[in-house]
Amino acid sequence: MSAKDNVQRLPRVLHFVTGGFSGATQVAVDLVAAHRQSGRFEAKLVLRRKRNTSAARVEALRARGLDVQVVAGWSHAASIWELWKVCREFQPDVLVAHGFSEHLWGRYAGLLAKVPRLVHVEHNSRERYTRWRLAQALWLSRRTQATVGCSEGVRQSLLQRGFPPETTLAISNGIRLAPYLQEPPLLAARAPVIVMAARFARQKDHATLLRALALLRERGLAPRLLLAGGGKASALKAARQLCAQLGLEQQVDFLGLCDNVPQLLQQSRICVLATHYEGMPLSLIEGMAAGCAVVASRVIGVQEVIDHGANGLLAEHADPASMADAFEQLLRGDALAQRLASAARQEALLQYSLERMTRDYEDLFASLLDTGAKA
Repeated sequence: MSAKDNVQRLPRVLHFVTGGFSGATQVAVDLVAAHRQSGRFEAKLVLRRKRNTSAARVEALRARGLDVQVVAGWSHAASIWELWKVCREFQPDVLVAHGFSEHLWGRYAGLLAKVPRLVHVEHNSRERYTRWRLAQALWLSRRTQATVGCSEGVRQSLLQRGFPPETTLAISNGIRLAPYLQEPPLLAARAPVIVMAARFARQKDHATLLRALALLRERGLAPRLLLAGGGKASALKAARQLCAQLGLEQQVDFLGLCDNVPQLLQQSRICVLATHYEGMPLSLIEGMAAGCAVVASRVIGVQEVIDHGANGLLAEHADPASMADAFEQLLRGDALAQRLASAARQEALLQYSLERMTRDYEDLFASLLDTGAKA
């Protein structure tokens, strides 16, 4: 490449994230696709291989025209070494390391490869920081140009851990609104169905949701529950076993990975997110955009989205009775359910678009590049 070509090329952004296809992975995928569409950056997606990294899903991303590479995940050193080699070849101007613990290994590789600008994106409010891991993260933060929390709640959790306030900011996650732009059916026309679209993992609280459903049955209510999502086999097995113990097999459908979640939500009365902690709950925002009445656990990340009694209902954390109470209000009260659903939909369409999220990230990257140029 000539010096002239090098000057004229687009700035390059490399996004590094887990290959487990979590919410963090989805955000990184969305950003890489947005860079390709906007034409502001040349982008590359690097996935750290996990046991459940799907070759088919990787190929599907490549078929969309995304530049995707998978690096080793069997050891931290191997991940750093292979990502270092990718950086040496791609020569990114910005390396964005998403999620725990990938943001550690990604930035180590970036430092070794002398990537000029590092960005750390935190996707959850309660990550598994040991004292040693936190010490590493804080050391890296002093060599990182921006630390992004995917909600204000996540930003506050970072500040409480000692991350530098002058470089720590919040950019809320967003969703593709296109599947939800058509006016959805009113709740009175929908089946009494509850949907939770979330992976099976320790973070999610399927157990409380199932126990709440059992309590509803005792109150004479038997809504159907649809559980959409993949995840860890052990967590899925535990949920199935609890479902059987509670005698809920006839009410609960385990759907696995679904490509028709917008349609499921638009046909259902309630969208729920039972969880122990969140960053910015995309599945809940999708339920809001679909015009569902929403119920969620009162935890950081969720509380920044749901204003209890205004656009949804919050159930106390890990409290089946509180969650059953919320469901009962929405199943028996058409007027309340519709009022909350309409407010939630309006808020989702106005505040949580993917376009707004990607614009905020791209403006951040541009400002970092501009700062570097002026320096």
